[in-house]
Amino acid sequence: MGKRAAPAGRRRTPPSRRTGGDRRGPARRLALPTLVLMTGALGAGVALAHFNGPPTDDSAAAAPLPAPVTAPPATASAAPTTAAPTRRAATAKPKPRPTPPKSRSTPRTTPRKPTVPQSGAGTFTTAQASGAAVGDNGVLRRYRVQVENGIALSARETAAEIQEILAHPRGWAAHGRGRFQLVSENADFVIRIATPDTADALCARQGLNTRGELNCETTDGVVVNLRRWMLGSPTFAGPPTEYRHLIINHEVGHEIGIRQHMDCPGPGKLAPAMMQQIKGLNGCRSNAFPYDEDGNYITGPIVS
Repeated sequence: MGKRAAPAGRRRTPPSRRTGGDRRGPARRLALPTLVLMTGALGAGVALAHFNGPPTDDSAAAAPLPAPVTAPPATASAAPTTAAPTRRAATAKPKPRPTPPKSRSTPRTTPRKPTVPQSGAGTFTTAQASGAAVGDNGVLRRYRVQVENGIALSARETAAEIQEILAHPRGWAAHGRGRFQLVSENADFVIRIATPDTADALCARQGLNTRGELNCETTDGVVVNLRRWMLGSPTFAGPPTEYRHLIINHEVGHEIGIRQHMDCPGPGKLAPAMMQQIKGLNGCRSNAFPYDEDGNYITGPIVS
């Protein structure tokens, strides 16, 4: 029999060539899908171009790959910014004190003057106090102190102040012009502190016009105007506490026998305690004591 002819369109491959082709064919077929999977992330178009050779004219692979987009760092900023300055902890500062306006001289603070009632009850309270006699020579004169009722003045405190006045080193007792003792009864004379109206009434009994301003001596003692005791005198260059020395020294001077008043002995000199200084100094310097600091008696012309 003759040999069977091979089917048309089918070429018979020599065994040696087919075997070689069979060894290479499966490896190529396995490599293709593996490579496609590995390069899938880069895009299907790129994988096909790699294996099929250069693209044809109608291929879209001619466009370049887009540049990779890099996200800006999280801390980057489109425009430079200025960091806010760190604030220091606030510290409370003391408020400055207001500066007083400048003046040529600083005005002195004038103490408020006490209110003196014009009139009172007309009756008196005697200070229940006593003390040792002051002075070494002369006649002993006992006195008591009375204060009009209804005024803001203590009889006991007033008596103690008068006792100190009569014991002063520049007073009558210190220079042998008499001795004085504070008592509450059996007195030789009385010292009364009275409102202006009451003082006027008591002095008028002696025929004296005190005009609501002056003190006087009566038959039983001394009447002191409360206004003068509390406020002093406008002609006296000193506080009311010093003027009280003048009141007591002047009136007690009459009690020890100095009946007449004196005038200024000369310009710039001390006014005598027996001068009515409230009526004017006539060139003298105001003075509350019978004697100066050297123990000299301060005298002047007699006023008739």
